[in-house]
Amino acid sequence: MRLKVVVTTVFAVIALVLSACSGGSTSSESAEDYPSQDLDWTIAFGPGGGNDLMARKLVQIIGDEKLYPANIAVENREGGSGATGWGYLMSKAGDPYNISTTSGSFLTTPLQSDPGWTYKDFTHVGLMATDDALLLVDGKSNIKTFEDWVSFAKGKGKVVVGGIGTVNVDFILQSLIAEHAGYEIEYVPYNEEGQVQTSLLSGALDAMVSNPGSILGQVEGREMTALLFTGKERLPALPDVPTGAEKGMADLPSMPRGLILPPEVPDYARDWWIKTMQQVAKSDQWTQYLAQNYLTKNELWGDDFTKYLETTTAEFESTLKEQGAL
Repeated sequence: MRLKVVVTTVFAVIALVLSACSGGSTSSESAEDYPSQDLDWTIAFGPGGGNDLMARKLVQIIGDEKLYPANIAVENREGGSGATGWGYLMSKAGDPYNISTTSGSFLTTPLQSDPGWTYKDFTHVGLMATDDALLLVDGKSNIKTFEDWVSFAKGKGKVVVGGIGTVNVDFILQSLIAEHAGYEIEYVPYNEEGQVQTSLLSGALDAMVSNPGSILGQVEGREMTALLFTGKERLPALPDVPTGAEKGMADLPSMPRGLILPPEVPDYARDWWIKTMQQVAKSDQWTQYLAQNYLTKNELWGDDFTKYLETTTAEFESTLKEQGAL
């Protein structure tokens, strides 16, 4: 009798361990059953930035189109240039009821430090768009053009600039622009868009970079002045703002906006999300969102997204090494 109790206890412990390792998914679930549970959607940055805006729009479209049968809980888990949020997703290995959106930090954060994961560890659903940026100064400043900015920066000796993330696309853009124009920068990283904007408007920063969707209202309200756009063509909403290419800086990097699942989720879950996000990408709401936020439509699914991440990571690593950041 005593042996029976011990064996029963051991099996109970094993069951609990397996349940914990599954991250909450049902082990008996089949491809036909998925999805059947509430979804946890992680945003690896604070409110108001491009990652946050896109994630919440995707969730809205999924809800409006009735594409997901259960609830979707959206949670901002910012910190460590994305390390906190994607580290949380990493801890949910095997659980197809967790998901997150990507940005440049998804590739660059593991290059700078060891957060315990790289892009290779996750399940890649797809790239949906790329996001370019504006170089901005305080609207009360006398700096009104890119040439004004360069003159100011050279005269100051070293300007203080900011963006989201420590060694991210924002840092790469600030470094490349400064290198081309011949001035020096001190880069200050932030976890969320609101912090960067507050620092610029309070005088703590001389300039910042931000995606048009996050900042266009402040530019149109003259709180900020846009000096340069990193996209290939001028923004229709800001026709007087030149592109980097016009100033001799071609091929400035863009922010990759994609979707990932935790490691080791079933293939059927990835396949379901690929098909579902392809439906989202065809919706009128998504088309309008891209146009209103000046994102470039760029769709790559599954293995093609994986190849894109591999190539882009290599390019970012090369640039960061050239800038002395790695």
